[in-house]
Order: sequence, then C-alpha cells, then structure tokens
Amino acid sequence: MNNLAISLKKFFTNKNTVTIIGVVAILVILYFLYTSTVNNATNLVDVPVAAKTINPQTLITSEDVTVVRVANAAKPTGVIENRNDIVGKYTGVGSTVPEGSMFYAGVVVNKEDLPGDWITLVGEDALGNRNIPYYFAVNTTTTFGNSIQPGDYVDFYVRAYNEQNMLMFGKMLSNLEVLAVTDSEGKDVFRSSQDVGTPAFLNFGLQKEIHDVLKKAEYLNGTQIDLIVVPHGGTPEENLEVNVSSEYLRDYIQNLSAKLPENPVVEPETPEEGTDSNSNTTSNANNASNVTPAN
Repeated sequence: MNNLAISLKKFFTNKNTVTIIGVVAILVILYFLYTSTVNNATNLVDVPVAAKTINPQTLITSEDVTVVRVANAAKPTGVIENRNDIVGKYTGVGSTVPEGSMFYAGVVVNKEDLPGDWITLVGEDALGNRNIPYYFAVNTTTTFGNSIQPGDYVDFYVRAYNEQNMLMFGKMLSNLEVLAVTDSEGKDVFRSSQDVGTPAFLNFGLQKEIHDVLKKAEYLNGTQIDLIVVPHGGTPEENLEVNVSSEYLRDYIQNLSAKLPENPVVEPETPEEGTDSNSNTTSNANNASNVTPAN
C-alpha cells in the first residue's frame, strides 16, 4: 500500500504528467464552452413581431402582435421579448412599426409618455372617418382660472359687428368635448395633481365640417370677430353631438373668409367699375338671434 502511494505521488509530481493533465483539462473546458455557446446561439426563442403595420402614437392591441421563432443569435440587441411588455402600450412619436418587424425598446412607450397623447382620443365620425385634431389657444383667464378640464364640454360664442355696425353676440358651436388641456410644450397640465401647469391650448377632435368653421373663425379671431369659449360642465347640452347653434353666425364667418382659387394669382383682380367689392358680405343682419346697436 505504501508502494502504491509512493508511485502515485511520483506520478502526480512529475512535470510531464502535470502538463498533460492541464492540457486535457483545458481542452475539456473549451469543448464544453464551445458546445454551450453553439447550442445557445442555435436555440429557437419566441419573439413578438407586428402582425400589421402600426402607425405612430397608436394603441397596440393583442391583434397587432404575433409571435415568431428565431435563432437566439439572430435576435438583435434591444428587442422586446415579452408580449405583455407591448400590448396595451403605444408606438412613440414618429415611430412606425412595419408588418413583421420586431418591437424595440424606445419605440413602445406608455400613454403618459406621449407629448400629444390626446391625439389618440380624437375618434371617428358616424361614417368612420377619423376626426381632425384641433387645438385652440387659451390662457389661465380664458379657461376661467384653469377650471376647464379634460372631459368637460364647451361652447364657442362669437362677438362681432355687422355692416350696419350692430353688435352680434351668440353661440356658434355647442357640445365640444375637451380631450386635453396642454401647456406650450404640449404636456397635459393636469398630469400631476400636485404640479398643475399653465394652460396654453384646449384640444379637440372634430368632424371636418365643424373643424373648418372653427378654424376660419380662429383666423378671424381678434380682428373682425371675437371667439369666446364658455364651459358648461361635464354633461353636454341637448345631445352628445357637436352642432352648429347659429347658422347665421356660421354663414357670417364663411362670408368673411376669403376663398383661395385653385391657382391663386399674385395680385388680386381689380373690381369692375360700379361694383361693390364687399357684395359677398352678408347683409342679413336682422336674422341674428342677438343683434343690438353698437355703443
């Protein structure tokens, strides 16, 4: 037994033996590392991809996401691997996800991280046409001390003088739902109850007809007419539809608005002699519901 122990001791203390054992150990380790690396690279993993093209600032639903199997080595860095980290969130500003594309970190954001997340709420009209986003400039005073909040309904009143210098004042549009109140940087002023921002815009989603009327009135605001926002709480008057309350005021604004031709000229044409250049301005002032003499 002692002879065996002595022989083993001599064997393991021999430099050549130690070298051989070391080389074999290194080869075994390298083999297992290589095998593990190859297996890991060739293993198939599930990765979520877009089932269809998803536009910027769009809510991602479960129908928008499907799963494909790819080799782990073919998976790019920064790809989101968990489907639950995608569904229910939004594509970022300027971030379009093409059909079949993977979702990357930074492309998928939370709703509150969108600077103009109210745009996702504009909805559609009765014919399925997407409403037009519209924002109206305001301040703390014109929002009644920042008391107008998202979900409130407001009316737009018009104050103007007609050709007879008669004061007209009446409701032009009613039942416009405020989707958001944002500051000058497009951030929701009510995002934090502890740090309410300064209002700069009331944001709406409007049908094209209503949008066009209000936009024309906005361009005339402060020059030929005054456009005034009046809130009436969180319940719309009469019905849920936005409607034109005064056809006369709408027509008055339409007549004040210059219509550009398809091919506008550089200089306006000179009116023929004896014609009135203001003949297109309405003279039907007595049809207004609220017309009073100017002071």
